[in-house]
Amino acid sequence: MGYDDRMAASAKSEQLQIRVSSAEKAEIQRRARRAGLDMSGYVLGCVLPATAQQFKDGVIACGRPESSRFGFADLNTLLTDWTAAELAAAVAEWHAVALTPYAANYVAAMVELACARRGLRAPVWTRDVAPLTEPAFASSLVSLRLHLLTHSPPVFRRRNIFVDSTLGAQI
Repeated sequence: MGYDDRMAASAKSEQLQIRVSSAEKAEIQRRARRAGLDMSGYVLGCVLPATAQQFKDGVIACGRPESSRFGFADLNTLLTDWTAAELAAAVAEWHAVALTPYAANYVAAMVELACARRGLRAPVWTRDVAPLTEPAFASSLVSLRLHLLTHSPPVFRRRNIFVDSTLGAQI
């Protein structure tokens, strides 16, 4: 769902005015036409990118106990598919979403890993997520624990989460 679709669902009751030069206005009009949008839709799409809403929706899905595995998988796909610019815009802010400590750490680790793979600094909010006090293993099989301990990516290990398949991989 794009920004225009989301905004169509909510009533517009406020106005924002900015002053621009005639050259800036002409450039915005040109870019909006190229994007197939009106000027307002184009400017709003630049200021409030759809990726940020997709990230928030993905994080919310990770917090639902009945569908968290699907939420993590879907968020994994988004983080993997986004370009560096899209990723940076999407994860720049943490949205006040209630998550378990495990889910918050898993999301933070996925974001940190995605940023590292694209040469980006992880957003500041990831440092505010305190690591788990007890280790969490992706499998309850005790025989797999040594494998998980040695094969988990460092960002997950730092958070006391031990997984084998992470960002970019599907089980």
